[in-house]
Amino acid sequence: MMSPDDHRYMARALTLARRGLYGTDPNPRVGCVLVDNGAIVGEGWHERAGEAHAEVIALEAAGGRARGATAYVTLEPCCHHGRTAPCTDALLHAGIGRMVAAMPDPNPQVAGKGLKQLRDAGVIVDCGLLEAEARALNPGFIQRMTQGRPFVRVKLAMSLDGRTALASGESRWLTGEAARQDVQRLRARASAILTGIGTLLADDPNLNVRLPEAERQPLRVILDTTLCTPPTAQTLRLPGSVLIFTAVADAALHAPLQAAGAEIVVTPRAEQGLNLRAVMAELTRRECNEIHVECGPILAGALLQAGLLDELVVYMAPVLLGDKAHGLFQLPELARMSERTALEVVETRAVGRDWRLTLRSMSL
Repeated sequence: MMSPDDHRYMARALTLARRGLYGTDPNPRVGCVLVDNGAIVGEGWHERAGEAHAEVIALEAAGGRARGATAYVTLEPCCHHGRTAPCTDALLHAGIGRMVAAMPDPNPQVAGKGLKQLRDAGVIVDCGLLEAEARALNPGFIQRMTQGRPFVRVKLAMSLDGRTALASGESRWLTGEAARQDVQRLRARASAILTGIGTLLADDPNLNVRLPEAERQPLRVILDTTLCTPPTAQTLRLPGSVLIFTAVADAALHAPLQAAGAEIVVTPRAEQGLNLRAVMAELTRRECNEIHVECGPILAGALLQAGLLDELVVYMAPVLLGDKAHGLFQLPELARMSERTALEVVETRAVGRDWRLTLRSMSL
């Protein structure tokens, strides 16, 4: 049975892991705390892919005091050679006496093997402490490893009467400055920021992160079936990578956008627009964990119908736009209430003068 101290030290490890929220991609966010005789002797968190993992940083901080200590780690230590050496080897070399992991690593290259290696070497191993909190830190990494696709988060802003823009298309600014700043934090944690060509042509968005604490710019992704993206689009003028998915295979039409810095990926069509599963397969191949989507009702509806919308974040402004304004989703007409889409409210909170609703899909 875990003690109150075990919970306290794991909570500290989770706090450390959150410091890597914007930087570790495509790796998971991980924190580690080393404790000996009731005192923390070393701490660490993973900051960037290719750099030292949380366990190694904590071991370096502890030095010789790591021998016989308990390691609290938010994710099972890796036991394979990737961009860095296995953390299990470092932990065993340091002589830790006990390992407490919040959850197993979903990566098939690890998946329990790291904990087994430690047990086989005589280390006392416990796993599962504050697992729900640890999973919430890495929804994209876990889903990519277990389901073979990224975690898709769709952000929408709406009025109190469920409208996103006026009939003319005007939507700036529906929500307040605090909500817009909050969106920047959602963007910053994403592997990629994705939009559709309709939104690009209507708003000419930057699709970048404007936070001083965010050192990494996510991949910017445009879904453009007929290749209408203008080479003068604002997002093509900014630092960072831009990926355009299109059904147009004409190299001559690709050239102006490639000259502007975009990469073009030819993708199969679906009944309407592009094959969204093919898009997600390519983003998975590129090791994208979390996809942040800002789009109009057509793409939002298509993602929902394709079963690719994992989380919906809606900023609700205390204003009314009227029944001629645009809605959130373009979906087929329902004949019966039993056909409706059910959503589970995960969180509601005030953000400045607006409200933020976080929802997940659920079965009726």
